[in-house]
Amino acid sequence: MPHPEKTAKRRATVAVAFVQGMLAGPRHAGHDAERLLERAGIARSLLDDPMARIPVARYAELYNLINLELDDEGFALFSSPMRVGTFEFLCRGIISAPTLAEAIARSIRFLRLVLPDLAVRVDRDGEQARLCIGEARPLSIGRVFAFEWLLRWLHGLFSWLVGRGIVLDAVAFPYPRPAHADDYVLIYTAQSTFDAEFLTARFAANLLDLPVCRDDASLRSFLDGAPGKLTTLYRRDREMVLRVRNALRDARTASPSLPEIAHTLHLSPRTLHRRLGEEGSSFQAIKDALRRDLAIERLTKTTKTLTAVAAELGFADTAAFYRAFLRWTGMAPAHYRRRHPPMAGNGAARGQDDALNGDRS
Repeated sequence: MPHPEKTAKRRATVAVAFVQGMLAGPRHAGHDAERLLERAGIARSLLDDPMARIPVARYAELYNLINLELDDEGFALFSSPMRVGTFEFLCRGIISAPTLAEAIARSIRFLRLVLPDLAVRVDRDGEQARLCIGEARPLSIGRVFAFEWLLRWLHGLFSWLVGRGIVLDAVAFPYPRPAHADDYVLIYTAQSTFDAEFLTARFAANLLDLPVCRDDASLRSFLDGAPGKLTTLYRRDREMVLRVRNALRDARTASPSLPEIAHTLHLSPRTLHRRLGEEGSSFQAIKDALRRDLAIERLTKTTKTLTAVAAELGFADTAAFYRAFLRWTGMAPAHYRRRHPPMAGNGAARGQDDALNGDRS
């Protein structure tokens, strides 16, 4: 039987919106995005499906292909390119730092030279530290992806330096909540807010005192496949989140409880709750994100009625499903289905949905 953690890694995927964001710069610069997708093994048609998900390995492959094609590790998003080798040069400049705090300080000085469009700083206030990223110059292309990318870039690098996943307690992002924000639970933290003045990632201040534990030999291995490798590095810091999500998807009952999932994973409920908290998530946050994905999948790829979908997802009634779906998407289920019809010949199911929704859509 496959080990559950290895199974979770094989199933690791990211929302297609991250791919669209990554391609914004190359497209604006006139590069052939379709050819890059083909070389990375990603079907072009997936970009037309807002609910599509891309294997992390394919995403990492595309990441490195774009860097090499453009000779720009910043994806043509900024006023000047970050030439290939920038990430390696940064790594070699900070690996000799005695502590994480000094490594971050060196990184900030380096980024001022190679990435003047974004300003990075770290504040320490008692038991909390804040990694802040703001615009020194307004970003006109791929703004959301630029912030997503740099936070993941720095978070992955700093976690590798100290040999452990740095848990982000909360992150405030400087833009409205994107449609793919549920993925932030897996990548950053469940405690995400939006429309902030600038990006602020909070973590325990004592982590700044951790020693850098890498050497030249480990750096050579780390740079094999970098910087795209950062998209897969330290997904262990969300391993329990992934295991719970997979267990929920595979559960025999429509709405399993935390104790039931804990039993499936051979953990006590208290341990599961604690482990999820350490990863910046919660059982309810994972359950809601999965329900949302499954609801959209059912509405856009099947002709099941809203009553059937609500029951499958464990809602007490259709009205409860309606309220949840409206909260997730800002749109009533029947309206969403009309905009994204499953297939030809679904008129009967849609008619029943309309009757159940009345004029609310």
